[in-house]
Amino acid sequence: MDFVPMADLLRDAFARGYAVPSICVWNAESVNAVLRTASRCRAPIILMTGPGEGLLSYKALAATARALAADCEVPAALHLDHGNSMECVRACLAAGFTSVMLDYSNKPFGENATALRQVVALARPRGVTVEGEIGAVGRVDEVTGEGKGHTAFSDPAEARAYVEATGVDCLAVSFGNLHGNYPRAPRLDFGLLAKLRDAAGVPLVLHGGSGTPPEDLRRAVSLGIAKVNVASELNKAIRECLMKRWTAGERLWVPWAMVEAMEVFAAAVEKWIRLAGAEGKA
Repeated sequence: MDFVPMADLLRDAFARGYAVPSICVWNAESVNAVLRTASRCRAPIILMTGPGEGLLSYKALAATARALAADCEVPAALHLDHGNSMECVRACLAAGFTSVMLDYSNKPFGENATALRQVVALARPRGVTVEGEIGAVGRVDEVTGEGKGHTAFSDPAEARAYVEATGVDCLAVSFGNLHGNYPRAPRLDFGLLAKLRDAAGVPLVLHGGSGTPPEDLRRAVSLGIAKVNVASELNKAIRECLMKRWTAGERLWVPWAMVEAMEVFAAAVEKWIRLAGAEGKA
């Protein structure tokens, strides 16, 4: 099966009240683990990668993912996460990605909207989904307990104006969520999320899914979150698995260690498929 536009997956999730997990991948092994797990769970899935994350070029990763997806029996999308330039977006469009995000959330509203309108103009004729971000989702290690740092909650009025000005298919929003592994449960503003859902009128995206309590995730999905990004928790699982092998005092045969790490990775992916309510939805 070839990759499908991410918007197709999100429309169904938005309408039926579940979310599609968007899983960070970087090489053939991670792509294979995600697709096999999604197929076993009969779940739609999104493969995502971003600047500096892939061990392969966008072109090579897309070709590798497409070859592995040929035997996949569930709908999947290939997504550029946190694209940082128009050149990056163009490279992914040329490579055959079915969804792209240009993250200008830390730029002024006008510059952000103008850039995303240009991305939509490039992507829409190709049938490619476009994700934008309003407000700014910061990182756990950059934000203090007072909520300061590189984060800014999304404003519903700006969200409405942004979607109208750009035509983006889905919108990443900031309502207390952060990238990274939470040292304690996040304080999510569900009242704000409900207002953002009503204002935007498009499926919403939760960045920083790792560590979100299940009850908070379910509530967020009920309020319009149709895509959940997961990366830090998966990276931690792989790192801990490899470190256990490394410090065990035995010879580390890398292929065997990687097989074990990918099994741990796949188990974490399955967990998120179930948490998001995507199991059996394909």
